[in-house]
Amino acid sequence: MNAFTIKDLENLSGIKAHTIRIWEQRYQFLKPHRTTTNIRYYSNDELKTVLNIALLNKFGFKISHIDRMQPQEIREKILSMADARAIQERIINDLVQEMVCLEMERFEDILKNYIAAKGIERTVTQIIFPFLEKIGILWLTGHISPAQEHLVTNIIRQKLIVGIETASTHLKIDKTVLLFLPEGEHHELGLLYLYYLLKSRGAKTIYLGANVPVKDVQHVINIKKPDIVFVHLTATASNFNFEKFLQNVKLNFGDTKTIISGQLTKNYRKPVPISVEFKRSLPEVMELIASI
Repeated sequence: MNAFTIKDLENLSGIKAHTIRIWEQRYQFLKPHRTTTNIRYYSNDELKTVLNIALLNKFGFKISHIDRMQPQEIREKILSMADARAIQERIINDLVQEMVCLEMERFEDILKNYIAAKGIERTVTQIIFPFLEKIGILWLTGHISPAQEHLVTNIIRQKLIVGIETASTHLKIDKTVLLFLPEGEHHELGLLYLYYLLKSRGAKTIYLGANVPVKDVQHVINIKKPDIVFVHLTATASNFNFEKFLQNVKLNFGDTKTIISGQLTKNYRKPVPISVEFKRSLPEVMELIASI
């Protein structure tokens, strides 16, 4: 059983911790456990309850009404919601719940069914990326086990690779993009998605993968002379020095345009080399790819 803090529930549900505490005081649906030192914690069941109630509340159901529902009625209401955003959030919440319970067969079936209905690109933008953002903080803080992370990551990785292998287009873009992750960065799902987007739009791609020394990238740049180098940083090692990495890019990549996206770019405010450009959100990345 996982033991979640009230902050974990806030991150996963979008409901403020203060509101969750009020719910506990006023209603019967949420009953946290207590440690021997009287610190509240929440089990998988409480997480599932909060996710379901937060979804219903967001789309118009009053908390007092939800409190009178039986669990089966709550699930039926959620499944009957026709709003596209509600359906997407419900699927993301289902993925979170299956991951927490290590129900990987169900997790994969959810993704497989959505891909069959909407295609890999919509699945990534509407389901996978929001799911990864929702659980990313838990990965970084160690509130989800490495086993859960590896199982989930491998399933998503497989889906992306199938999408890359089957991507085809009549378009041809006379640009070459090199993709890599620096040493200490092993989370390549974002980079694989970029690979898919570029390939499906006809760009030439060189995919070096994860944990690549800058000197090795420089060697490939000198030979293949790509127009753009693309890096997506998700959760680097604790000793990763972003400022030093940027200086190494400047020193080794010369004037080659280097695009960096991902979590580390969002709060970095120091000057960056003239050849480096940050893309701090998925829409900014998509706009860049459309312009290549």
